[in-house]
Amino acid sequence: MALKITLKPDEKTIIGGAVVTNANKNSCTLKVENDVPVLRQKDIMSEKEADSPCSRLYFIIQLMYIDEANSNTYHTSYWKLVKELIDAVPKLTGFIDRVSENIISGKYYQALKLTAELMNYEQEVVRHV
Repeated sequence: MALKITLKPDEKTIIGGAVVTNANKNSCTLKVENDVPVLRQKDIMSEKEADSPCSRLYFIIQLMYIDEANSNTYHTSYWKLVKELIDAVPKLTGFIDRVSENIISGKYYQALKLTAELMNYEQEVVRHV
């Protein structure tokens, strides 16, 4: 089944590793007819934005998702970050396990969504410190 994506003017998306920008002044609709990684602009994180432990985790998972050719490198970085995060905050183990299960299963988009929840939790904790 095809995925329809409507892009607002100047909105970006990543489709199969390629960054696509709507250069039109109007919205445009794209139809992706095969199974490739797709990330909307709201889900894309730049390396500069990855400025906390959980956001760095998100960024690494994003790279796994859109750059499968280098996934071994990203997996190594992921497991190192996971160890550091669990060592620092052991109570996150169950949540990180859920993210890791998705990583191991190749369900990177679902892992990104869970990690976004983890980033929200991290921001909430920082606000209360």
